[in-house]
Amino acid sequence: MAHMHRERWIAFLMILPSIVLLSVFVYGFIGWTTVVALSKWDGVEPDYSWAGLDNFRQLFTQAGGVSAKRFTVDLWNTLFFTILFLVSCVFVGLLLAILLDQRVKGEGIFRTIYLFPMSLSFVVTGVAWQWIFAPGTENRLRGVNALFHSLGLDFLRWKWYTDTSTIGPFHVALIPVVIAAAWQLIGYVMAMYLAGLRAIPDELREAAYVDGANEIGLYRHIILPILQPVTLSALIVLGHISLKIFDLVYTMTGKGPGFATDVPGIFMFETTFQGNHYAQGAAISVVMLVMVSLVIIPYLAFSLRREVEL
Repeated sequence: MAHMHRERWIAFLMILPSIVLLSVFVYGFIGWTTVVALSKWDGVEPDYSWAGLDNFRQLFTQAGGVSAKRFTVDLWNTLFFTILFLVSCVFVGLLLAILLDQRVKGEGIFRTIYLFPMSLSFVVTGVAWQWIFAPGTENRLRGVNALFHSLGLDFLRWKWYTDTSTIGPFHVALIPVVIAAAWQLIGYVMAMYLAGLRAIPDELREAAYVDGANEIGLYRHIILPILQPVTLSALIVLGHISLKIFDLVYTMTGKGPGFATDVPGIFMFETTFQGNHYAQGAAISVVMLVMVSLVIIPYLAFSLRREVEL
């Protein structure tokens, strides 16, 4: 009994530094940001006078003026970016995993190529794709526009991330940003799906063929349903990345013309560290935290409930 008690104390002491660091640098800072968001701190000098929900009202009501309009655009941009980003990564990642699962020759090389973008930071990716999608001018084309011109495909030339046109509330200038983000994370989704495919017993596939299933029926009725947990995990990971995206967009396009590529992360950064409106910047941060929590918390609750059931 004493031996078990001692082992528990040793285990607790081992994880104590992590508990302290998380308490201070994660939950402590979240609490401090919330306090600032509810204050009147607007300037270099701290002011913790109680403001209640005024900073949040300015983001969501007409009283906020330009800030409210920009934040509304940012939320629509985030929704558009998230939808395209998730669909692109999941669809292409699954397709690549299925192709690699056919035991193609040189599979290791292809896996390395697909996973290589993950070794780069979003900053590097943003700078590289900024050059690729730079539209240039009529006299000096750049990036893919120069490539299209040299191939005689001038009808494919586009303004890319400088385009100010919209489809309803959505800015088409976000499409190049989605392409860059998907390029970096498709390999991650591919690896998840490939691991899931390799875990499916060959006997299950053979039994499906014996029962008369063709290749499409096998994937539609057996393999894809089995891969649903993988799909859910991929959506959760990618979803929380897209909701708090900052570095890729900031280095690639910034807020864009007319806030065409603006996201809450950039708005928060400029409001807080360039405008010194700390209370409003903190309010934007809290809204971003809530958005991410709406994705993460239900998934964690579902996972814990499933573990208890098992």
